Amino acid sequence: MTHPKSIAVLPFVNMSPGKENDYLCDGITEEIIHALAKIEQLKVTSRTSSFFFKGQNRPLAEIGRELDVANLLEGSLRVSGDRLRITAQLIQVSDDSHFWSESWDRKMEDIFAIQDEISLRIADKLREYLGHLEIADQLVQAPTGKVEAYRHYLQGKSFFNKWNPEDVHQAIGHFEKALQSDPDLIDAHTGLADAYSFLAVAGFAPRDLAWNKAIESMQRAKALDPDHAPLNYLLANQAFFTEANFGEAMRFGQQALASKPAYAEGHQFLAFLFMLRDDMKKAGEHLGYARSIDPLNPETKFYQAYFLYRSQSFDQAEVLLLELLEANAKNLPARITLIYALLKKEAFDRAERLIFGSPQEGVMPDEKLGLACLLRVMQGKVEEYRGLLAELEANASGDTSFQAHAYLFLVYGVLNEAKKAFSVLEKLFQNRSSILFLAFGDPLAAPLRHNPEFSGYQERVFALPNPPVRPVKRNSAELSEADATDYLQVLERFMETESPFLDPSLSLRSLANQLEMHPNQLSWLLNEKLGKNFNAYINGFRVAHFKKLLTDSGNASISLIGLAYESGFNSKTVFNTVFKKETGLTPKEFQKNRH
Repeated sequence: MTHPKSIAVLPFVNMSPGKENDYLCDGITEEIIHALAKIEQLKVTSRTSSFFFKGQNRPLAEIGRELDVANLLEGSLRVSGDRLRITAQLIQVSDDSHFWSESWDRKMEDIFAIQDEISLRIADKLREYLGHLEIADQLVQAPTGKVEAYRHYLQGKSFFNKWNPEDVHQAIGHFEKALQSDPDLIDAHTGLADAYSFLAVAGFAPRDLAWNKAIESMQRAKALDPDHAPLNYLLANQAFFTEANFGEAMRFGQQALASKPAYAEGHQFLAFLFMLRDDMKKAGEHLGYARSIDPLNPETKFYQAYFLYRSQSFDQAEVLLLELLEANAKNLPARITLIYALLKKEAFDRAERLIFGSPQEGVMPDEKLGLACLLRVMQGKVEEYRGLLAELEANASGDTSFQAHAYLFLVYGVLNEAKKAFSVLEKLFQNRSSILFLAFGDPLAAPLRHNPEFSGYQERVFALPNPPVRPVKRNSAELSEADATDYLQVLERFMETESPFLDPSLSLRSLANQLEMHPNQLSWLLNEKLGKNFNAYINGFRVAHFKKLLTDSGNASISLIGLAYESGFNSKTVFNTVFKKETGLTPKEFQKNRH
């Protein structure tokens, strides 16, 4: 069932002449997504899944169903010189109705203030319609005082999100220009670290050189804010892939989520780490959350497939892996995992076609050798695998032949030669190979689990972090029972004596200001103590006032909609809908029944 307090922010449309401001539209959209995601009670679709629909002319109801959200935000941006015109509107997916819209005209120099203003207005409107949300006084903090630095950062992000070496090099140029303008722009430092680590992992730059540059940028970011969520995510990846330090990878991953709980990439990575550690319950929890906010991201689908593979659900894993390969035939992790699943299913002919017949781009020689050796071993073709195994053992004699080590461990595991397998595992500790993390608990090496030494190695390999993760303090709007009773009395008197509901522009925030309460406290009070969201609460008073006016003979010449406007309603549609919900009758039926 779709969560009622859920929203996807669709990519804002660039209404400016030409496409040169597309990066600015994307940046504003992304910032609003990040801002709304800070609200704990609100489920916000992640950027990757929202941007899946960029440029697609799909019905909004269809998009809402595919993303499994109850509400959508769409908007547009027009840039003219140093002026921005931004429009935004909220849509309820169930009936395709637009229940709020607004426009802003601002100077480019006000871009951070406008992003904060828009995010707060959206959050307020959602709270008034949907129920209690705890909203910070500020949702967008200006990352820099220099708009030029921010523009270069957004351009860098736009190029980086294309995920190819040429555009990533362009991204690096923009991140560097951003830092020339503002050396303390932490997002540009993490952007550089992300870009260089991508080039290192994907093999598009000398590995050691690229990683050193990535680490240098991470250290500069860490000096600015050690709790920064994207930084801790990058540090988690570095700890895992370059240092083979599982405990540190887990600690940094958990710190990323402590700072930013609705961080899809962080949840994906922690799910992955818990899968490796055989804690499938916690892995499933993190994966479930990632799927709920980022369902269309291919990485989410891959982690789901990998979870199924590690859970021995090979048929289900195969379905998802085939879908991934249909979308991208070059998805190497999906192809390798599919081969593993087919080997476990003993679908040897299909596995053989994938090993020897599929595109070999990105497949390391030792990986192909290891897969071939596994295939022949599992087929029981002793004469054929002897030569392959000897070649694999020879290749694994070098200290840094990590692919050969990993496959040699798997082959020994299939053969249930525990002593040889664990001797290979020692290479993990000697030479810091993260690839052996992946091999250790793999279903292919299942026979090793029955060996008494297995649990000891499991504790060694997957030691949990120490010290514990630093908690991030969060405020709560919850009132004590005594304070709640006092505030309810104040609210009741104020509604009776001041009739604030007659103001059609009344908002929860403005009413809270009049009561000298924090908006979060008023929201909590209405929803938890009265069981009503703000709109239902205020419209109840408006309906009662309308009925009072209707009984006054002096108002006989005023139309029903005129009386509705006198009661604080500013929309005929809203009035008719609310009135029927409150009374079970249309206004005209109610009027007739009075006579």
